[in-house]
Amino acid sequence: MRFPRLPVCCFVLLLGTVVSLRCALAQTKEDSVYEGKRREATQLFEQGKRLEALPLLEELVQRNPKDDELLVELAASLVRHAATLADQQAAAKERVRAKNLVQEALDLGNNSPLAQNLHQLLGALPASGAIQFSENRAVEQAMLAGEAAFSRRDFAEARKNYARVLELEPKNYAAVLFTGNTYHKQNEYAKAGEWYERAIRLDPNVETAYRYYAEMLVKEGEMSKARTMFIHAAVAEPYNRIVWRDLMAWAGLNRTELNFKYAGLMSDPKAPRRDESMLDVNVDLAKLVPQRPKDLSDAWQAYHSIRTDWKDGGKFKQSFPHEAVYRHSLSEEVEALSAEVDVLELLEGDVETAEAVTENPSLLLLLKLHQAGLLEPYVLFKLADEDIAKDYSDYRARHRQELEQYLDQFVVPPAPKKNE
Repeated sequence: MRFPRLPVCCFVLLLGTVVSLRCALAQTKEDSVYEGKRREATQLFEQGKRLEALPLLEELVQRNPKDDELLVELAASLVRHAATLADQQAAAKERVRAKNLVQEALDLGNNSPLAQNLHQLLGALPASGAIQFSENRAVEQAMLAGEAAFSRRDFAEARKNYARVLELEPKNYAAVLFTGNTYHKQNEYAKAGEWYERAIRLDPNVETAYRYYAEMLVKEGEMSKARTMFIHAAVAEPYNRIVWRDLMAWAGLNRTELNFKYAGLMSDPKAPRRDESMLDVNVDLAKLVPQRPKDLSDAWQAYHSIRTDWKDGGKFKQSFPHEAVYRHSLSEEVEALSAEVDVLELLEGDVETAEAVTENPSLLLLLKLHQAGLLEPYVLFKLADEDIAKDYSDYRARHRQELEQYLDQFVVPPAPKKNE
């Protein structure tokens, strides 16, 4: 049988098709190898074997520098590897590189808790990326040796070096905390808990030991106790975002969410702005609030009149004589909210105006907070700006129980029972 002659162009097309198929097969094989290595690297990383994962991650990221998840894992592994380097300048450079990799991942849209935590921690380092544990040379050397051993997963050697630190500085928080970590990594939870509790006793106003303890308890399935530890961590450092990211992760694991709701009146952007100059800065609440307020605008006026009195009427200077410049304070905000509450209670007690209050969850929450004596914790956790935050440490020193009570009753939902 004779075949018809094909034009040269057809042979060229056939040849191109064959080449394309070969390239496609080769690419498929290459992709399969890549995915296999990716799974291996991620598995090692999740097992805590970050040094073992590092060369794989370097190779994978070189091939695909837009893989944001691998960028974060590589950054975390570099931080771990930096701790093993005797040359501290080289270690610092690795941390700087890790910082840049995390920023690349964030720019690509990776907002995972790990990426955000790394970004925060590495961002707190000096520009050089250097870390210093102590001015005492012997302590510094022992801590560096301990961290290097920990990164190599030689936990016995790490504990030996941390013990050396504690011989020299018995109240060294980091050495106590890191000793707990060595037991945690070996699943010796009881011993780890003892060391975390020891760190907490050393400094109850540092969140880290509470948080590490909570994370360990989550692994054990002790969600209720973990919840308590996370609450303690939030009270210790309420303006540290790492605490809240981990607490939200706890809530997610328990299929619930935090109840950080706003309490009080919210300004209406459509309402005409009040002329602040018309507010009476010489506030007499008995005169300001009539025996029978007409509507919620009276509560709004009470709130803002108090605020104006603090800023322009001399109340701040009277209350804080040692501060030369006005700032928004805890005392001011609580007094203003209390004035609002006084009006709301009058409105709630009148048949004609009660519905405006009782049908508003935000106002009812404010009244509940007032009745529970927890307006101050609410302000410090929910409404704190940079100025109000300056009042936190003094309040915590005297009212730690109230801060914990607020989070327990109003913010962090209960952990589910184990049999649920």
